[in-house]
Amino acid sequence: MVATENTVLTDRQVEVLELRQQGYTQREVADRLGTTDSNVSAVERAARANIEKAERTLELVATLRASVQFTAPAGESFDDLVDEVYARSDEAGVTVAYPRPKLYSVLYEELSAAASQNQLAVPVKVGVSTDGDVTVHVAESPDGGDDAPGSDSTSSE
Repeated sequence: MVATENTVLTDRQVEVLELRQQGYTQREVADRLGTTDSNVSAVERAARANIEKAERTLELVATLRASVQFTAPAGESFDDLVDEVYARSDEAGVTVAYPRPKLYSVLYEELSAAASQNQLAVPVKVGVSTDGDVTVHVAESPDGGDDAPGSDSTSSE
């Protein structure tokens, strides 16, 4: 088993994820670990939630460390968002790693949960790294929760 020190996962979560990755059903994992399949389900669900939260944290850090940073307001159209990414990147001397149509489609796909009718429904933090990678993070609502599910990052890979 992989060491879990200094991670967001518990030893049990890693154990369950490893067995599930190897193709075992939740019932088989439960039998193997001497527990119930509902317990295995809860452990697996918590592990996946922890992983998703860690990924969102890394994406936010990438956005915060980006050479170009700005918050696109709710109501901004995707056309205007793409224009703003290019304009702010040009001002900073950064070349965006995507041609305009590709950037539009990537942003639209990544932010679909935070958009309605081709417009952002919530504010979105945008970052562009020195190598042109664009990251996005859905801004939090005033009550501390995310206004829209997930946040995503794009990469020129």
